[in-house]
Amino acid sequence: MSRQSDPLEQPKRRRPARVAKEAAARGSLGANSNAEQEKAAAIRQLELFARDLKVAYVAEKRKSRELERSYREMVRRLMRAARMKDRETGAHILRLSAYSGALARHLGLPGEEVERIAEAAPLHDLGKIGVPDSVLQKPGPLSAQEWDMMKRHSAFGASLLKGSASPLLETARLIALTHHERWDGTGYPRGIRGEQIPLCGRIVMLADQYDALRSPRCYKPAFSHLEARDILLNGNDRTSPQHFDPLVLAAFGSLQREFEAIYERIRD
Repeated sequence: MSRQSDPLEQPKRRRPARVAKEAAARGSLGANSNAEQEKAAAIRQLELFARDLKVAYVAEKRKSRELERSYREMVRRLMRAARMKDRETGAHILRLSAYSGALARHLGLPGEEVERIAEAAPLHDLGKIGVPDSVLQKPGPLSAQEWDMMKRHSAFGASLLKGSASPLLETARLIALTHHERWDGTGYPRGIRGEQIPLCGRIVMLADQYDALRSPRCYKPAFSHLEARDILLNGNDRTSPQHFDPLVLAAFGSLQREFEAIYERIRD
């Protein structure tokens, strides 16, 4: 005789399915929980990595600043050594730095590059350390042979500054090598022209020319600002506007009053 189903027993027969469903739900919750834990752990690892990276970056920046301070101290010592050899005054070096910085800034160069050019410019004649005193201090005109010896100072100065990882000393090397090159290719030591000449060299070349015109030499008196300005912009028997980068010369034309003020403020 068949037994009728007891309604009270039906839930009991469904319990295994319910248990399975609940177990699946718990498993899903457990998986989600594990995923969240793994995500949180990954985030912590990234935060730790970011912290360590920041610490390393700050340490490297500090090391870089200390290294640059060392390079700047080296530049100052080299400047003193050059001044012991040459008659150029400390005022000339300071003026050259100020002129060069003003030109670089007017040409729109980044602030860091402006500062670097201004700091490196005073080493333009470092190579004169290698020129014999009999040539360097000669009161009269140089012979052809003596002039050849004098012209070697550019390459010699560059060789003294060669091989540094410092952007400051590399800029100083380029300036030492090229500040006697001319836009039209008639300069020395290599006779390069136009944009073959690094911009830092083109800037310092004009700045040095202006200050040389304002200063007395054995072959000429000191010129006034207006005379020096006219010679640079229009030329004379020794200097031609073709010697200068047109953009640098135009910048000088715009800044010529500032050049005059720099000369008057930093006199010998």
